[in-house]
Amino acid sequence: MTNENLRSNNIPKSINNLISGISAPTNELKRLMSVVAPTGSSALILGPTGSGKELVAKGIHLASGRKGPLISVNCAAIPTELLESELFGHEKGAFTGADKSRAGRFEQSSGGTLFLDEIGDMPLSLQSKLLRALENKTIQRVGGDKEIKIDLRLICATHQNIEKHVDDGKFRADLYFRINVFPIIVPNLAERIVDLPVIVNFMLSDLKSQGESIPEFDQSAFQELGRYNWPGNIRELRNVIERASVLFPNQKITGKNVLENLLRLKVPDPQIEKDAMWDATSNISFESDEEIDNNSSPPLPHPTHYNDWFLYYDNIDIRKHLLEVEEVLIKAAIDKNSGHITKASECLRLNRTTLIEKMKKLSINQ
Repeated sequence: MTNENLRSNNIPKSINNLISGISAPTNELKRLMSVVAPTGSSALILGPTGSGKELVAKGIHLASGRKGPLISVNCAAIPTELLESELFGHEKGAFTGADKSRAGRFEQSSGGTLFLDEIGDMPLSLQSKLLRALENKTIQRVGGDKEIKIDLRLICATHQNIEKHVDDGKFRADLYFRINVFPIIVPNLAERIVDLPVIVNFMLSDLKSQGESIPEFDQSAFQELGRYNWPGNIRELRNVIERASVLFPNQKITGKNVLENLLRLKVPDPQIEKDAMWDATSNISFESDEEIDNNSSPPLPHPTHYNDWFLYYDNIDIRKHLLEVEEVLIKAAIDKNSGHITKASECLRLNRTTLIEKMKKLSINQ
């Protein structure tokens, strides 16, 4: 296929509307989707978690021309004992609680597409029944003996190394060959980072269409987003963009905001920062009283005087000072509340358990 075929105007609109980007990996993904979509062949979508495998399945279905629905089943999210009934349906009385007959996902997807996500997690006990259904194009409901014809297109996906599963005996080789007619590998976001601005703007437009107030990313923000390796892929990026709309509605986002508030959720909160300071000192080993007395350390200054500290002294043992401040305040809170630990913890804005642990480390008696 020539480069002309990779141009977006040769890709079905339904695929272009779902898969954003113009990088080589993205164009190749769109091309493969376009090739397999109009056929009836099974497709196996491979890619890391969060890379957008379900979106690829949706794009293939929309471009297929099939009139029936796209029915999705996450094989890893449904308990083993319920998965068979979920897929094949059941007859009334087939098991406890089956008070009426129910069509399964195979029947519901008739004339359309059945998408089995995380098929690598399907139990072996069900794999043989799935293979039989695909080869015979018929199913039997749980508790029934009637053969029901099915007309559907199967698309499967997994983040597992399914070939290794076959070698390890965790996945049937014959089923693997049956579903792996047309493999499609979805690149991770780091492999197509050049698409990131396009994807971000697409996500922002989607949020705006839902009535959300959206932010604006400046050039430095896009640079920081591009430096990140995105282990969670598209799913992680979508979460970051939604977080941005919550924290910075109708505001401009800088590279600093990306680093401090989006990639790491940091919402300014004085209490959180105070607790972090206590935690930072909780595991510090400190000197004995004798060692402290032998050091010619100046008296503890009032907090408002710390800016002037080095006008009078050459250094400060900050760890020891923090521990001394902590000890003085804890003792004062306990005295103020007549030894009542719960009230003292409230006074210090600490959890009761945290206060007790600090008292043990500082050898403070109740």
